[in-house]
Amino acid sequence: MRTQVGIIGAGPAGLLLSHLLNLRGIESVVLESRTREQIESTIRAGVLEQGTMDLLSQTGVGARMKAEGALHHGFELAFDGKRRRIDLTGLTGHSITVYAQHEVIKDLVAARMDAGGQLLFSVSGTSIHGIETAAPSIRFNHGGEARELQCDFVIGCDGSQGVSRASIPAALRKDYERVYPFGWFGILSEGPPSSDELIYARHERGFALVSTRSANVQRMYFQCDPKESVENWSDDRIWAELHARVDSADGQKVVDGKIFQKNIVGMRSFVSTTMQHGRLFLAGDAAHIVPPTGAKGLNLAVADVRVLSAALQAFYAENRLDLLDSYSATALKRIWRAEHFSYWMTRMMHRLDDASPFEQQLQIAELEHVTTSRAAATAMAENYVGVAAV
Repeated sequence: MRTQVGIIGAGPAGLLLSHLLNLRGIESVVLESRTREQIESTIRAGVLEQGTMDLLSQTGVGARMKAEGALHHGFELAFDGKRRRIDLTGLTGHSITVYAQHEVIKDLVAARMDAGGQLLFSVSGTSIHGIETAAPSIRFNHGGEARELQCDFVIGCDGSQGVSRASIPAALRKDYERVYPFGWFGILSEGPPSSDELIYARHERGFALVSTRSANVQRMYFQCDPKESVENWSDDRIWAELHARVDSADGQKVVDGKIFQKNIVGMRSFVSTTMQHGRLFLAGDAAHIVPPTGAKGLNLAVADVRVLSAALQAFYAENRLDLLDSYSATALKRIWRAEHFSYWMTRMMHRLDDASPFEQQLQIAELEHVTTSRAAATAMAENYVGVAAV
């Protein structure tokens, strides 16, 4: 097989890159280890920044997002028995949309299929070769046969456990990581929304997040030990914990419902540099991970491929290498901004077992500041909707 750009991974980064390249007349092939059903049914949260919303709409894959996504103009911070609202639109002129990641994937897969794009699912044994030459290749197994994809560039969008990042020599990489000593216990429940907007709650028992998937399906999380077992948590115990952490002194309460999914996710911050070597480039989770508190994961993937697609277009249209050469440096400016915001949100909102009573009071003071100072609230809102990114 021969194509211009070989893409490993059919997550948001890989699929969106293939879509953007197609609009620019650049051929690509996407290789994915999972089935189409698996990538379209793995439920993950999705808070889309203004720039992400705009890009999906401008490139023809935003219709369902606009019709089914929940447009939010703000969110609430709950602490000390009260709730205060951050007016995103009032402070920045922009908003966010809550639209699950697997729905974005469905839209992108459909767009690539409609355009006759090549997406190969259930691929195994993937390996990358010749990235220090002008003719790299990807070897893999598909349909019981060993195959090879020859291309001009290889783009690794295969997440933290994929083969792409490991294909950059260890001597050339530097990894930065912060593993948090807590995780999130997540539930999906049937019932009406508890709020019109997201609620981020800081409580002495730990963090909680209340969000909406649809008019009848709600997504909620609360801070827990990452080694905890979901079997230890009955539905009654879960609702009692959420009520304790989120309900306000003026009577605002979380709405109970039938829980139909439970899971626990660990949390870490991670950045790997460099994001390129020879003809191999990394995008999305292959290069960086953020804790979900700041709602940046999917948006960083989108930002990466926006930069990368423009660099590839400059190469094919004008034979320019400067944008490709500077890709890693350009992308990392935004990545570190988002990493800092996510880290700051995480530190401010979670119970920190190593924090002294003095430091716990500082968390409350900081929340008071960002909810009473217009300047502080604006800085938070700009980061949240994405306009503060470099």
